[in-house]
This record gives sequence, structure tokens and C-alpha cells, in this order.
Amino acid sequence: MPKIYRLFFKSLAIAVFAHSTLLAAAPLDNTPNKNSFESLIADFEKSEIDMNPIKSGQLGNRNALRMLPDVSLETQKNNEALIEKFIQRHSALSYKKMDERTKLNYELLGFVLNQKKIMFPYDRNRIPFTNDSGFFNEMSYISRQTKFEVVDDYDAYISRLTKLPEYFEEHKKNMRRGINSGFTASAAIMPGIVNIIDRYSKGNPKEHPFYIPFKNYPNNINDEEKNRLETLGKKTIINSVLPAYKDLKDFFEDEYTPKTRLNIGIGTNQSNRKYYKALIKYFTTLELTPDEVHNLGIQEVQRIKSEMDSVILTTNFKGTFSEFLKFLRTDPQFYASTEKQLLKEASYLAKKIDGRMPEFFQTLPRLSYGVIPVPKEIQENYTTGRYWGGSPELNKAGNYVINTYDLKQRPLYNLPALTAHEGVPGHHHQIALSQEIKNVPSFRKDINVSAFVEGWGLYAEKLAEEMGIYETAYDKFGQLTYEMWRACRLLVDTGIHWKGWEREKAEECFFQNTALAPYNIKTEVDRYISWPGQAVSYKIGELKILELKEFSKSQLGHQFNIREFHDQILINGSVPLNILDRKIREWVKKKLMVY
Repeated sequence: MPKIYRLFFKSLAIAVFAHSTLLAAAPLDNTPNKNSFESLIADFEKSEIDMNPIKSGQLGNRNALRMLPDVSLETQKNNEALIEKFIQRHSALSYKKMDERTKLNYELLGFVLNQKKIMFPYDRNRIPFTNDSGFFNEMSYISRQTKFEVVDDYDAYISRLTKLPEYFEEHKKNMRRGINSGFTASAAIMPGIVNIIDRYSKGNPKEHPFYIPFKNYPNNINDEEKNRLETLGKKTIINSVLPAYKDLKDFFEDEYTPKTRLNIGIGTNQSNRKYYKALIKYFTTLELTPDEVHNLGIQEVQRIKSEMDSVILTTNFKGTFSEFLKFLRTDPQFYASTEKQLLKEASYLAKKIDGRMPEFFQTLPRLSYGVIPVPKEIQENYTTGRYWGGSPELNKAGNYVINTYDLKQRPLYNLPALTAHEGVPGHHHQIALSQEIKNVPSFRKDINVSAFVEGWGLYAEKLAEEMGIYETAYDKFGQLTYEMWRACRLLVDTGIHWKGWEREKAEECFFQNTALAPYNIKTEVDRYISWPGQAVSYKIGELKILELKEFSKSQLGHQFNIREFHDQILINGSVPLNILDRKIREWVKKKLMVY
């Protein structure tokens, strides 16, 4: 790795990406040894479950299955006070007396607790959504992750649906607090938000996304109960769900949107600039300034552009770089003609990569994954593809989710890199392994460090070349355009939120340097507008993994084994980059001592 990149990894900080909505925690258990680390872990894990009725319900709490999170300001403040107490208990423990395994648990718990504290001053519940996701479509994900095995599961689900009006009202209170304090979403993303809400607010109740559970039943539920549940489900959608969404739409159109900020970036005052600096640390786990991230983006764009030029030469294309991009964006050979064709191609690539995995990894997860389309109710505003995690405990497979909306915007030359990122060796492989780690506290399996997770996903795209997945020059260019996309994110995210860029300048960065389709570019820029800081974590994490790979190779020489290296990267689950760096260097040192 060039020296310029190494400079960005000298000073490492502790952070984790964990976006959650909190419910008031139950009183802590009165354990005999309240000062032990084991007691702290138990209390923290219990509080996390108590605060999250969705997770609690999945783990078997029948009452929680009927509840939605409490997002009130009072509950938020109570939970902040609880986290402060956990931090105090954590700091009072003696790190030096712990064994190595316990020390890692200690570090990671401190990591999680401190990251929660980092965001306390900013009251992020005032903007409880991004351009494509938020409390308004949360129920779609909940319904797909809920087990429906007995009659009471359906009744509990109906009870949750009846609570949507109250749930929305609490979120409105938080957003009104945002209006009054000048902390709102950008007006630029609001049309898309309103469109999503509108789809949930009308139509035949039997065709509503929330009615899907009532179309399938296990064999143990008789016809009489089926009829009752279907009738009740339909009634609940008519009387609770549709009016709640109609009212929410009116709120967004009449009250919220007119008061949203006109600027696309958040960095319009000193308070928000401080917030953005905190977000950079939050998502990257590094002590980087926005300007340093921006400059790194400039360097990466230049480097990748040179590689792209070299690939174009191998295609014998006669024309300029911009003409080549136009060719890729417009030639029919690069696009699927049907949704089914796109999904089939993605599925083929997924299995193709599956077949190479044992050559590059010693440990493979037991949890499988599928390939599914993005649900129609959200696909218009959704990104090209994502990974939806599964659950070994709930017997739920992971899913590589493909957006089939507007096929002319979904080029096939990007699909190999996208599949490697979202499926294997990317998100599914890494996340499933993390879920299956043995002999660790439960909280370790829930840690989601954006720089680690997304850095690994981007690294997986590059690894796919070593695996022989990019068969044509166009496939390789597709991988490079995806890498350029993440490099441009360093420029665009900091440009929007720190340097005052307008949308046109942000979109132009992608249009000039990548083969991304115009609609994808618009959707992506909406994402960065609504989710400041997150987008820069991809490149930062990937560069750290590449740095450690280069270091391991240089130190170990012929002793370097790619399968062993990858296992060492993933063996501890999702961790901040400082811990990842230390663990890899310790592994290298131990191997050198053996030999």
C-alpha cells in the first residue's frame, strides 16, 4: 500500500455503527457480585433485549411480539442515563487482571458503550429515516423476520399493527422537536419519502404488504382460524394501518416538508459541523478529519481512473473515456430484458462464487442465503442491491436482495461485483460467521462496525478477481466502476456535508468517473444526503484490510496462506479497525515465532 494511505491509519479510535430505536429497560437483576465483568455483560445484554421488543419477541418473549419500540424523548433520556451507568461500571473494572479472551470482550463492550455515548448530544431521533428506510417501512422488515408458527403469532402481529398510529405519533413528536430546533432532513429527499408512505396508505387491504403473513399458514392452523385471522387482518389494515399512513402522509406533506432544510448538506452551522466530524469518527473508527477523507478520495479517484483506462484499452474500444461510459450505459447487450433474467444471472453468479469459497477460506458458515427481488413497495427509492441478514436461531436464511425496478438502470457488468459484495465472500459470509461465533457473549454477535462490515464487502469485490469471477473486460470494468463509486463517496459525502456541494456537483462526480446508471446515481446521492458519514466507511475499511494483507504477505513470505489470513480477519466478528490491526499483527508475530 502506498505511503499516503498508511498515514490515514496511524491514529485509531473506538467506534461502532449500531442504529437502534430504544425501549425503556427493565430493572437490572440483583446479582450477588455486581462488580464483576460477567455481571456487567449480563446486565447490558438484558437491557438491550428489554429495550428492543422486536429482538425480544424473536427470542421468545410472547408479550414483546405485541409491542413496538418506545421512541419517546423520556425513554431516550432514561436509556442514556443507563448507558452512562454501564460506562462507569466498565471503567471501574481491572483490565490488567483479565485473560486474553476476556480482555477482547472488555474492549468490545467498551467500544459499544462509548459509541452509543458519542451520539447522545445529537438527539438523532429527530430525523428517524433515510431516503429509503425508516420507521414508516420498518413493519415490512419486521413481518418478514417474524416466525408465524401458531395462531398466537398472527394475533400478536395484528396487535402490533394496531399500535402503528401511536408509534407514528411518537415519531411525529420527535420530528417536531427537530423542526423547532432546526435539525431536519433535507427537502431534496422528501418527495421520495412521501411516495413510499403513499404506497402504504391506500389500495386493496388484501394486496397490502402487511397482509402477506395472512396468505400463508402452517398445517397446524385450521380453516376456521385462518378465516378469523384473515378477516381480522383485513379489518386491522382498514381501520388502523391505512388511516395511520394517510395521517402520516398529511403530516409529511403539510407540516414537515415545508420546514425541512433547503441545503442538501448538514454542515451549515458550527453545531452541525461538529456533528458531522463526530459521524466521520463514528463510521470509520478513525481519527480522521473531513478534509483528510476528502483528500484521500482525490487520491483514490486518480489511482482507479488509471486502472480503468488500462482496461478500456483491452476492449479495443475507439473513443474517449466518456464515450465508453455512454456505450456501457446505453448498449442493450449489457442489460437484462426481464426481472427473471436479472435474478437468474445474480443467482448463477452467487453459486459460481460459492464453488470457489473453499479455496480462499478455511471456515464457511452453516447458514445459507437466497437471491430475492427488492419488495415492490420500496424498490423505486431503493439501492441496486443489499444484504438482509438471516438468523440461525430463527432458522431464517440470509438474502441477497436485487432491485429489479427499471431494468435499463441495472447493468449486468456490475452484477459480479455486486454479488461478491452482498453475498459471498462479502456480507453473507462475514455476517453469518459472526452470528455463528461460539463461546462469546451474545452482544458480540450483534456488533456492526460499518468500517469493518462495509470495508470487508468492498474488499470482497476485489477478492473476486483472484477467485476468477470477472470473465470479461467489461466485468472487470464493472468491478472498477464499483470501486470508483466508493472512492467518489469520499469526495461526495464530505463535499455535501462539509464543503457545501450542491446536488449537481455531487452527481457529476459519479457521472464522469463511473459507469453507474443515471437513476442509480440520483438514488445514491439521495442516500448520502440523508445518511451523512456512513458512505465513507467502505473505502476506509477496505484500505485497512488491504494494508494488513500486504503487511502479512511481506512479513510471512512463503508462509502466507490466504485461507488462514481471511479466517484471522473474520474470526472475532465485526470489530473496530484498531483491534483488527492489532489482532492481525499479533497473528503474524506468532507465526514467525513458530517458524
